[in-house]
Amino acid sequence: MSDIETKLLNDVQAIREIVAQQGRLSVDVFELDTTSDLYSAGLTSLATVGIMLALEDRFNIEFPESMLSRKTFNSIASISGAVSQLAT
Repeated sequence: MSDIETKLLNDVQAIREIVAQQGRLSVDVFELDTTSDLYSAGLTSLATVGIMLALEDRFNIEFPESMLSRKTFNSIASISGAVSQLAT
């Protein structure tokens, strides 16, 4: 496994942990597929604020207003993509 793949896996794990702590989902985030709809799993717009703040702190990034949308926080995969984009 390459360093990039390892980093991505670690990032996805960290994102899952943040969503588990902040998301107040009705299901276990660790059992969801990376493309599962987090809003269908119980994510609220209020909980996304906590997730966003925790992500910004963990990855030392800042979400621009243009990324503060349901689409960005729809799934673990979409969050990971946004974090990757902002961290580079």
